[in-house]
Amino acid sequence: MDRREVAAVLAYVGRLDPRTIRPGTGEARDQIAQWQELLDDVPFATDHGWDVREAIRSHVLDSPYPILPVDVARRWRPHRRDRLERHTDPIPAADPDDPAAWRAELLRSRNAVAAGIASPTTHRQIASGGRPRDVEGRLREIGSCIPPAVRAELARYRPNRAAREAAVAGGIPDALRVRCNWCQAPVGSPCRQRRASPDGAARGNAIRATPHPSRIDLAAARTDRHRAA
Repeated sequence: MDRREVAAVLAYVGRLDPRTIRPGTGEARDQIAQWQELLDDVPFATDHGWDVREAIRSHVLDSPYPILPVDVARRWRPHRRDRLERHTDPIPAADPDDPAAWRAELLRSRNAVAAGIASPTTHRQIASGGRPRDVEGRLREIGSCIPPAVRAELARYRPNRAAREAAVAGGIPDALRVRCNWCQAPVGSPCRQRRASPDGAARGNAIRATPHPSRIDLAAARTDRHRAA
């Protein structure tokens, strides 16, 4: 900001907080010089979300202390940093074989964004992408998000899942879709091989390779009821 803009800012501050008003001409001149020294690189307002009056108003509402020029500068710096973090350097139009011109154009672009003259340039893949595809429709079309070749490779690393998928493909109900009444295994979890000791306490908790027969029967019964309905 130049001295005229700083004077306008101080007049605005004085209307909101009379404690900042300097009655003497010399004091007012010194105050303008101090504010201009600290706010030399802070714009009065930009077209992209910054207005020094908003920063002043927020300080007056939030703080019981009179506003200082450093308070304005401290609000401008995170705003400037946020703009630069959201900026992606566009490809310069300068000749790539001329490093000086290439670098100068990049610096002009960044300085314009930092000063609020230009808006940040985001990634084209994020900002300019077309309409996203219907994920559910795509899954219905291909049947699964895992390609068949990949699923076949994964089968040896997850045999229980492969056995479930093979059973469903063969028309056998998926027993893990219901809770096991024998070992109390919840839905989606494999059955457990529980053994009882002579005193009646449970012993062993190994995972069974196949579900309990009662669980298979329960899954089949529920499947029949759904088909009948």
